Amino acid sequence: MSEIPAVVEHETGPCPSYNVIWFHGLGADGHDFEAIVPELVASSWPAVRFIFPHAPIQALTLNAGMPMRAWYDIRNFDLYACQDEAGIHRSIAATSALIARENARGIPDGSIVLAGFSQGGALALAAGLRHTHRLAGIVALSTYLVLGDDLAIQRSSANMTTPIFQGHGTFDPVVTLAQGRAAHDQLVALDYRVDWHSYPMAHTLCTQEISDLRHWLGQRFSA
Repeated sequence: MSEIPAVVEHETGPCPSYNVIWFHGLGADGHDFEAIVPELVASSWPAVRFIFPHAPIQALTLNAGMPMRAWYDIRNFDLYACQDEAGIHRSIAATSALIARENARGIPDGSIVLAGFSQGGALALAAGLRHTHRLAGIVALSTYLVLGDDLAIQRSSANMTTPIFQGHGTFDPVVTLAQGRAAHDQLVALDYRVDWHSYPMAHTLCTQEISDLRHWLGQRFSA
């Protein structure tokens, strides 16, 4: 069984019935989006357990081999070149282990949302679309699609109709808007339901995006 990453947890109330597993971006850690919870959560929601995992510390090729937190290695400024397939699949397995732990704590797959920002968003898509049981939703923020050429073969039928929220900044210099749109277009071509949003921002989140995400998550939690 894959090793379960260390995590930061926040519960919005007792006995949570829903779960959001949120993956941070390259070089950050599980505390990166911890502060978003009070701004994101609506008072009408049932109790939700937010889990913010820490990526493992590993040598990063793009960073001259210096260690940093990463869900997989980045070997080239071209995000699609020489992808670290083994590292991506290790993180997919770690995601499955996190989901299984939530199952053991009483939250079924259908009440779990996978979310992520940048590299974490790429992981949320890669893991969520391959997961063998239906999830409540997938959130992909300022991100791109990894292992896209293999998705048609490796994807799970269980999450073919799972709602996807995709948000991206029009001025993003890290993961460009074109890369985000390319991910969207590839997902739509494979018949996924993608709710696309773009915002006048760089590689970050903005107030309107959080508001739109709050509305979207509320639909998942009341379904």
